[in-house]
Amino acid sequence: MLSGKTLFITGASRGIGLAIALRAAREGANIVIAAKTVRPHPTLPGTIHTAKSAIEAAGGRALACQVNVRFEEQVQAAIDLAVETFGGIDVLVNNASALHLEPTATVSLSKYDLMHNVNARGTFLCSRLCLPHLARASNPHILNLAPPINLAPTWLARHAAYTIAKYGMSMCVLGMAEEFRSRGVAVNALWPKTAIATAAVQNLLGGEASMRRSRRPEIVADAAHAILVRPARDCTGNFFIDEEVLRSEGRTDFSTYTEGGEEVDLIPDFFL
Repeated sequence: MLSGKTLFITGASRGIGLAIALRAAREGANIVIAAKTVRPHPTLPGTIHTAKSAIEAAGGRALACQVNVRFEEQVQAAIDLAVETFGGIDVLVNNASALHLEPTATVSLSKYDLMHNVNARGTFLCSRLCLPHLARASNPHILNLAPPINLAPTWLARHAAYTIAKYGMSMCVLGMAEEFRSRGVAVNALWPKTAIATAAVQNLLGGEASMRRSRRPEIVADAAHAILVRPARDCTGNFFIDEEVLRSEGRTDFSTYTEGGEEVDLIPDFFL
């Protein structure tokens, strides 16, 4: 159970991050919403304030912090406020991510830098700054929303800049799981088996047609919950897939995660 636990979740104002927050909130968890959006965005739903209201309505306590994970001082200020407010940090979810699926010939260096600064560097930074507090928790977890590393050239040929940035998050799992093992801090990755119905799919990956062939973020949230309640010392260094996690928990019917309850022609995640 996550009752009374404090989760620091980057990018928790919408999508998968918010779904993980709401799942934990239903058990009475404290959620630190570390995200950028404070005013409504023209194409992206949710702000840190709407997320706070939803988390509190679900039964949790929430702290809304405007955080751009590219800036150390903003991350540190949010961590300090979280510890002051809730007494510590039990879980870090590195969910914030920047996505630009462009080939090398066309992707701009500004987009390259953004993806690396948010994905790889942001994950490293948040993990580094949360570590002293996690090390004092009774069952500390770091969970990165990152894919298993697959060095088949196809994933690099299509969008090398994005793939390298996401694999940076994955490599944090490999390195930190071993580095933090003696301190009892679990470090794992979680990735969806299928496309997930988020703003990225809506705006960048095919619109409504792709949304209908995607699962809802709640499947990732339920898988994340199953991981985060496991004993940290016995569960580290893994690259989990959402459906496989839930199958290991005895789930066999995943139709509730699709619109209309039908799993027809789902889009497989492109890193799998």
